[in-house]
Amino acid sequence: MRKVYIAALVLVVLLLAWYLFLKPQDYQVSFKAKTAPGVIYETVRVWNKTLDSNIPVRYQSLDHFEQTIIVQDSIHEYVWDITPIHDSLSQVDVSIKDLDHSFMNKVRIPFTDTDFEKGSRKTLLSFNEYLSNHLNSIKVTVLGEDELFSTFCACVPLEAAQNEKASGMMANYTFISNLLADNEVTVNGPPFIEVVDWSVEKDHLSYNFCYPIIRSERLPINPNIIYKRIFPKKALKAIYNGNYITSDRAWYTLLNYAQARNIPVEEKPVEVFFNNPNMGGNELMWKTEVYMPLKESE
Repeated sequence: MRKVYIAALVLVVLLLAWYLFLKPQDYQVSFKAKTAPGVIYETVRVWNKTLDSNIPVRYQSLDHFEQTIIVQDSIHEYVWDITPIHDSLSQVDVSIKDLDHSFMNKVRIPFTDTDFEKGSRKTLLSFNEYLSNHLNSIKVTVLGEDELFSTFCACVPLEAAQNEKASGMMANYTFISNLLADNEVTVNGPPFIEVVDWSVEKDHLSYNFCYPIIRSERLPINPNIIYKRIFPKKALKAIYNGNYITSDRAWYTLLNYAQARNIPVEEKPVEVFFNNPNMGGNELMWKTEVYMPLKESE
């Protein structure tokens, strides 16, 4: 019996040592969000910029990233882990640690509702409200497998941070449309972008902003314009409704859809825009067709 008591005491000591000195977080908050992990990641990045500290989010993957928030005299580390439940629902677990007062937090938390816990909950309730407002301002509808269109087009090659994609489009919208009109080039459909390279980790896009056109002998020569053909290929397709600044939410939704079904895709989305954002109006009525090409079998 004495050995049992000793073993139990050793186990208690080990558990206590783990809790006080090795447990990575002081506190954890969990909730569910009706969207894909990538949408949550992008929303955290935007929300983070509204905070006083505004320290960049550290990306590891779309379902695991870290955030540092300064609260008065303390530095709080938020570790986000996101698990997809199904196409439109994710489990979010946020592990929180006060880097300067971790030991005292662990001592006090089992016995009282500390200011640290209250502040952490308040912070994440604020994020939840921010996320809900964002999700209410957009709509993504996955249609499944389709085929990317074929067209000849005039394009402006651009590079930008991911959330500056729409700014690049708007800055060149008048330039390219006027150039084509002045040279009597026939436009053959709505404008679109073709992503050439997408790095979430570096927050960088290389893309072509294009107008589909009828090929002719009157094509203007301009150092800022390239001409190319888009070839048909199988792709996953979604409809995005909302401001074009955040149309990449459809990219993440399609990636989540593909991952859940083991569908290999090329992370080079194509977006077709059916509304002129310069005309304003209800953004939920703006329509974008979004294609995520399937990887071709070797």
